[in-house]
Amino acid sequence: MNKKIKKVVLAYSGGLDTSIILRWLQETYGCEVVTFTADLGQGGELEPARAKAEMMGATKIYVEDLREEFVRDYVFPMFRANTFYEGVYLLGTSIARPLIAKRQIEIAIETGADAVAHGATGKGNDQVRFELGYYALKPDIKVIAPWREWDLTSRTKLIEYAEKHQIPIAKDKRGEAPYSTDANLLHISYEGKVLEDPWQEPHEDMFTRSVSPEKAPDKATFIEVEFKGGDPVAIDGKKMSPATLLTHLNKVGGENGIGRLDLVENRYVGMKSRGIYETPGGTILAVAHRAMESLTLDRGAAHLKDEIMPRYAELIYNGYWWSPEREMLQTLIDKSQSNVTGVVRLKLFKGSATVVGRKSPVSLYSQQHVTFEEDSVYNQKDAEGFIKLNALRLRLLNKK
Repeated sequence: MNKKIKKVVLAYSGGLDTSIILRWLQETYGCEVVTFTADLGQGGELEPARAKAEMMGATKIYVEDLREEFVRDYVFPMFRANTFYEGVYLLGTSIARPLIAKRQIEIAIETGADAVAHGATGKGNDQVRFELGYYALKPDIKVIAPWREWDLTSRTKLIEYAEKHQIPIAKDKRGEAPYSTDANLLHISYEGKVLEDPWQEPHEDMFTRSVSPEKAPDKATFIEVEFKGGDPVAIDGKKMSPATLLTHLNKVGGENGIGRLDLVENRYVGMKSRGIYETPGGTILAVAHRAMESLTLDRGAAHLKDEIMPRYAELIYNGYWWSPEREMLQTLIDKSQSNVTGVVRLKLFKGSATVVGRKSPVSLYSQQHVTFEEDSVYNQKDAEGFIKLNALRLRLLNKK
């Protein structure tokens, strides 16, 4: 433990854990604490976090609305790659960490802090994501991870510490929490406690962003998503900012029971964990973007993107957003998106988002070539030589 810390920037939610960390840093290191609270669209009022930080003696307090930057510079670039971790997870938690880390480092530089701190545990992925970001952006920064240092190893000890130091405790925090959550504009996740048994179905009253598919409307909802250069720019003809657009899709998707996921995933630290996710708007966007690419992206480019996507997803999941390899892949992905422009029509119904139409001014789809009717642009006899050339090695193998 390095006692020579003078000032630390803490990623601060205003909740019980980070409030305890604030006091623990002051007590353990005798340092000034600057708090940083990011509004990434997690919902709820953030001003109470400011008031709580003031009450607890934070040296300086930052509460910032980063929703537009989050969606524009992190979520949308990731969605250009049709990114899924282990085939199904839209990386809602992972993609938020690089932005938080970046802003923490910027604040550390602005305030002259010599350290940063986070509230991630020593078992999870977030400690890796935060710290890889810190070190990539400021190699000499000192990092404090309280969960790897202190002896507050149980909920009971945390409550006792809070009571001893007169830290306000919400009524629902005194009992054993049923699960932990992480939320932002892209998703909300639920983990731990009652969800740790992968055989047990989550209770319906847990969900906050979507109705169950069974309770969704009996009438389908139709929407049109417009893309320009690979990014969504309008819904039903109405131009929207990135954060406004995703907020709208979350609403309409949630109302139709879209975006729930029950996943046992492989954490970077080596263990498997079970998580429940709600990503209504992101699920719609993923379907719509792939449909737009099907019309506008060349086969070779599309297939290459599919090949590199798992690697790209793994880099984000593991915390390597600021790595040169992620940036190299991003350049390739972004190059592919110049003509991914047009409109996709979707049918939202009881948990599913189905493509029912797509059009583009730069479409590569040629009805003249694909028609089953008579045409003058394609000579079917050409296929014979094409097939024989591709079959040559197979015929030679068989002769052996």
